[in-house]
Amino acid sequence: MVVLPLIGSTASADPPQRPVFRDGAAQPVFDPQEAVREDLFVTAPVDSDRDRRPDRVHVQVVRPAETERGLRVPVVYRASPYFSGGNEVRNHDVDTELHVPGESGERSARSTGNDQRATAARIDWAYEQYFLARGYAVVYAESLGTGESTGCPTTGAANETIGAKSVVDWLDHRAPARDANGAPHRANWSSGQVGMMGVSYNGTLPNAVASTGVEGLDAIVPIGAISNWYDYYRSDGAVVAPGGFQGEDADVLAKYVHTREDREVCRPVIDELTREQDRVTGDYNAFWDARNYLDDVGDVRAAVLQVHGLNDWNVKTRQAAQWYEALREHGVPHKIWWHRSGHTDPIELREQEWLRTLNRWFTRYLHDVPNGVEGEPRATVQRADGSWAEEAEWPAPQAELVELRPTPGGAERGGLDARGVRSPVTEGLTDDASKPARDLAAAPRSPNRLAYFTSPLAESSRLSGEVRADLALTFDRPAANVTALLVDQAPDGRVSVITRGWADPQNREAIDRTTPVEPGRNYEISVRMQPDDHVFEPGHRLGLVVLSSDHDFTLRPEPGAGLRLDLSRTSIELPMAGSVG
Repeated sequence: MVVLPLIGSTASADPPQRPVFRDGAAQPVFDPQEAVREDLFVTAPVDSDRDRRPDRVHVQVVRPAETERGLRVPVVYRASPYFSGGNEVRNHDVDTELHVPGESGERSARSTGNDQRATAARIDWAYEQYFLARGYAVVYAESLGTGESTGCPTTGAANETIGAKSVVDWLDHRAPARDANGAPHRANWSSGQVGMMGVSYNGTLPNAVASTGVEGLDAIVPIGAISNWYDYYRSDGAVVAPGGFQGEDADVLAKYVHTREDREVCRPVIDELTREQDRVTGDYNAFWDARNYLDDVGDVRAAVLQVHGLNDWNVKTRQAAQWYEALREHGVPHKIWWHRSGHTDPIELREQEWLRTLNRWFTRYLHDVPNGVEGEPRATVQRADGSWAEEAEWPAPQAELVELRPTPGGAERGGLDARGVRSPVTEGLTDDASKPARDLAAAPRSPNRLAYFTSPLAESSRLSGEVRADLALTFDRPAANVTALLVDQAPDGRVSVITRGWADPQNREAIDRTTPVEPGRNYEISVRMQPDDHVFEPGHRLGLVVLSSDHDFTLRPEPGAGLRLDLSRTSIELPMAGSVG
């Protein structure tokens, strides 16, 4: 058992309860009802509201009562822009024509809305009592520009990272904090070992802070979290939306969480977001590069337990897959849980096993108990039947790239096999953004998409990783969306969309550069679909569906744009374990 040092104890006083560990996990030996709660303000070394004063981060601490008698404890830290709710904000209009280079009259955003301040609520968490009982303090921090914190919200920029990082610095005795009366307050009860955890934005901030390499952040648990904000609102040059939030963008989200008391000071900062995010070209630029935590993944010191839903179309699966791959390449301790739900906390899906995994992770990296988690299988994957599999790594090491090519008949249902066609064969579709992609994929025939399917599979075959469609396309207009779907057709004919991806053909050469499209000329357009893990059962068919606009995700121009696909120069590449031929 690890014994944590005591502070301020006396020989006459009874020693405080210390953490207890059994089977490599912290045990519930502390009384959460006796916990000490206090509100503080940590000084952050940034002035994001430009008032010539350092920003202040509002912090709420909940710690075991034993810390009043000298016990030092590690901290589970949850930073969030949502503790004080959100504002009514109108999203951008997505029923709009696409950008054509050289044309004037750029579209203006329609994202103004009700600016009434949200009502602050008491900070709480489903995990609070669980952690307190096992010898952790729980610390909450309101992100800059939200609630009682000063500064401005900027949807993932450096100031938000610095604000959240300053709390880690305070817990490690490197940054100042004061109470509501202005009196200095040191975290003398903190052992200096911190873990960050949260879902969505609350899970993205741990990624951001870990990318700074801050000392003392020893573990993070990002759940449904973003690793690159460009990939949240864009896709290879295309303006796309988080699932269920058509028209949202970085400025809209900043306005939503902007709940600080005096908000007028941040209006110029948020107006800059609207200009710099560039909903016109969709190009990757300095604005997005500042919000790409993959750039600094080499600085991550924290052990990462990552969780993501295979059906999360809000924070899409690429966010987890690319972060996980980069962590692995840099030798960071890592583990991933893939469940089959959407944008969800795993405590709602598999509570006991999840808490066991979480407890062992924090016990190892925050309490320094050598329980062997680093030598256990690194991937936990939920199957379609609800079962769970423990695997050595993800993607499945046995998966190999398979290339399939279409054969004629896409207006109805063409073929898809390893051979394809040798001589040029073109098939066309007409864009109609009013029709959802799932309906187009399921339709037996449609002029608005092209669909190609394999023969029924003789045995089960598992997709594990990222799918890429290489499409040879000709456009009759200088601007168009390109969407590709991977689908699963059951023996009864039902078609399910497994994964999808989007691209702007104007960004075919680079995501940071728009290159005009010449109507009538054939271009090679690569569409990266969202990574997935899916088993195609015997008797099912694997399908590629090509369309233009995706009603639920892309901008939606007026119907009518024509696209032609050259089958002889088109293919789809899939990481598969098992035969598909």
